[in-house]
Amino acid sequence: MKFLFYTLLAATLLVGCRPKESQPVEKRMKVILDTDANNELDDQHAIAYLLFNADIFHIEGITVNRTRGGGDVDKQAEEAERVVTLCGLVDKIAVIKGANGNFNEIKDKLDSSSFDGQTAVNFIIEKSLQASEDKLILLPIGKLTNIALALKKEPAIASRVRIVWLGSNYPESGEYNLENDTTALNFILSTEVPFEMVTVRYGKPSGTDAVRASLDEIRKRMPGKGPHLETPVQGRHEKQFTSFGDYSVDLFEHIDLHGDPPSRALFDMAAVAIVKNATWADTVRVPAPLYINNEWIERPGNKRSILIWENFKKDNIMHDFYNRMEHYQVNP
Repeated sequence: MKFLFYTLLAATLLVGCRPKESQPVEKRMKVILDTDANNELDDQHAIAYLLFNADIFHIEGITVNRTRGGGDVDKQAEEAERVVTLCGLVDKIAVIKGANGNFNEIKDKLDSSSFDGQTAVNFIIEKSLQASEDKLILLPIGKLTNIALALKKEPAIASRVRIVWLGSNYPESGEYNLENDTTALNFILSTEVPFEMVTVRYGKPSGTDAVRASLDEIRKRMPGKGPHLETPVQGRHEKQFTSFGDYSVDLFEHIDLHGDPPSRALFDMAAVAIVKNATWADTVRVPAPLYINNEWIERPGNKRSILIWENFKKDNIMHDFYNRMEHYQVNP
């Protein structure tokens, strides 16, 4: 009996010492990331951070769109695929091409056999309709075109998704993602769908612009981080890389930096972070406004409300980002 007791005790202790396994798919947050990946450098860091949190997120796929910077949708897809490959997930995470044009240009063509952005729009609809109790998180970190087109083509997905968009300087005007398709934004603001805006607020401490990394910090923290590949990947600045961390350094070395010390905001990565941990920012709920003639039109009597994210906890977010670069989870 003593032998049996100690055998069971040893087995129990061994189980307790095993590395923590990833949560089953149904317990993880299901996400589609929608990105203009080739625009600057925050999209790439958002993609890597999302992929390295595979114990938190079940990534259904990555859809891409074209904004003013970084070329057409083929170039955007190429950059997203580059980052997926550097994260060790080539052929495991799908990158799907979306819209080059804007919502107004495409919305009346959705019944045609082929329209701009069709593959991504249909993918978003398919995955959204599969969602049940736990809503599929649509995480656009560029313009809102693909998401708005999916809602327009299949309104039934509105009750099955949660849209968390990195965009706007709300309540002030302007912002890159917003300006690239205001018609898509206004369609979503006028649609009964859960919608959250992760504010940018250039130059202000209350927006994601405050979640910044300096070149010195990146050079110190990022070299070699992430899985290491046997076959190098061609970066967009001619060099070849075998890890995302090395590519991160190269991206920072080839972009304009601002401030003292010289730094760059990781807007899009912060949007992924607050979905992971809602305590890393504050929220306020407001009646859904509209954006017309480059200004916000408040609608205080509107019964439909949206969530605004602000006051991001930079230290918490950046600490977790670097921690995940070091201790990544990539099992899809």
